[in-house]
Amino acid sequence: MDLSDLYARIDAVEGGAGRPATDPRILMALWLYATVEGVGSARALDRLCEEHVAYQWICGGVSVNYHTLADFRVQHVELLDKLLTESVAALSFKGLVEISRVAQDGIRVRASAGAASFRRAPTLQECLQEAEQQVQLLRQELEQDPAACSRRQQAARERARTERQQRVAEALRQLPEIEAKKKDDEKQKARASTTDPDARVMKMADGGFRPALNIQFSTDTKAQVIVGVDISNSGSDQGQMPPMVEQVTERYGEAPKEVLVDGGFAKKEDIDRVSREPLGCTVYAPVQKPKDPARDPFAPYPGDTETVAAWRTRMGTDEAKEIYKERAQTAECVNAIARNRGLQRFLVRGIKKAKAIALWFALAHNMMRGPSLQAAATAVG
Repeated sequence: MDLSDLYARIDAVEGGAGRPATDPRILMALWLYATVEGVGSARALDRLCEEHVAYQWICGGVSVNYHTLADFRVQHVELLDKLLTESVAALSFKGLVEISRVAQDGIRVRASAGAASFRRAPTLQECLQEAEQQVQLLRQELEQDPAACSRRQQAARERARTERQQRVAEALRQLPEIEAKKKDDEKQKARASTTDPDARVMKMADGGFRPALNIQFSTDTKAQVIVGVDISNSGSDQGQMPPMVEQVTERYGEAPKEVLVDGGFAKKEDIDRVSREPLGCTVYAPVQKPKDPARDPFAPYPGDTETVAAWRTRMGTDEAKEIYKERAQTAECVNAIARNRGLQRFLVRGIKKAKAIALWFALAHNMMRGPSLQAAATAVG
């Protein structure tokens, strides 16, 4: 991995004063190994670095503060995104990944917010005023008696109250967006979370409704390598296919030839957008069952565009049905592996930090797939 960006930020180097920094390679190795082992808490990882021989070996017998671990995990989203591209490019260079046929699926992950944290506009305004007052009171207290508490406690209290104020303000800022998606008679019922303003109440796999975020993984069907990662707070997968195809195209300089998605992605406008140039992908997605039982579901509708009509006709062929079977074998398999590695609930707040977690899972997954693909290729050779 090219971690030069992280090394460039270290001030304490030979000839420069400063407290010795933890080597970024150690932090990267710790989180990759922890992700594979299903460890998602910085405090838990901190304890393992003191108690577990494998983590001790990575650290060289030196403990790592959990604050350092927690910050490192979410601070470098751009770098993690770059490393994902490089990991797939390295496998592609060895001929282990083709990125010709990809499968995309969403995985809803419980957000770090409770149902009771969702408030309507009047209550949010009250919460914001209360938060602002608490921040002012704390500052006045510290000005009057600086020795009232230790510097560490003082900083922690001020940080907690300031973050609370910022979250409530962000919830108010996002409220109009939430209202816009509701019917006119339900706009007054729009609510946003004071704990994680980016979270939205979504229908989960078990049929229940909870605050969550929606992760999108795009996976190469042949190698089961994750080639694209995205995240949103939309409870629906509609509209998620074109951005992912465009992302994969931008990452690797060429659009995948075929895209496999489930019925939740099968919006006609999205199929049309992905199928046309400059992307030119062939979409495999189930055709909705018509209301008229006598109608052929694979026959084009009068208002269909050329690409949508071709999709309907294609999905009626035995070849397309056989190809579509690969979606469950790859996309759902990758999601299940992520679940088994602990992607059940976010311990961080906000879409940006949540995306960092998703990227860690993608990097760890590809790291584990690499040796398997290499061994398979060697055996065939």
